[in-house]
Amino acid sequence: QVQLVESGGGLVQAGGSLRLSCAASGRTFNNYGMGWFRQAPGKEREFVAAISWTGGSTFYADSVKGRFTISRDNAKNTVYLQMNSLKPEDTAVYYCAAELLGIGSRRIDEYDYWGQGTQVTVSS
Repeated sequence: QVQLVESGGGLVQAGGSLRLSCAASGRTFNNYGMGWFRQAPGKEREFVAAISWTGGSTFYADSVKGRFTISRDNAKNTVYLQMNSLKPEDTAVYYCAAELLGIGSRRIDEYDYWGQGTQVTVSS
C-alpha cells in the first residue's frame, strides 16, 4: 500500500555527481524511516544511508560517508540521495526503502517497503 519510485540514476564519470530521488505514495506517514541500499551484480544488497523521517537523524555506510548526503522533503513525500565524488565502486542498482520504526535503520530486514531501483553507473 506504500509505493516507492526511485529516479535520477544514470551514467556518470568518476568524480561526478548524481542526485537520486525517491517519491512515496499511497499510505505514507511522516514517522517512516527511509533508507537507501544498493546492489551490484553478483553481490548482496548493502546499506548506503538512512534518515529518520521526523527526527532528521542520518546514518551512512563508511564507504560513502563524506560523499553522499541523504535528505528529505516531507511536504513532497520525497527522500533524496545526493552522491558526490562518485567512484566506479559505487556502480549498482540503488533502492529506496521505508521502515515503520521511523528510526532510519541500517538493517535490511527492518524495512517494510521497497522501490524497484534505479541504475547508477560510474565510469573510470
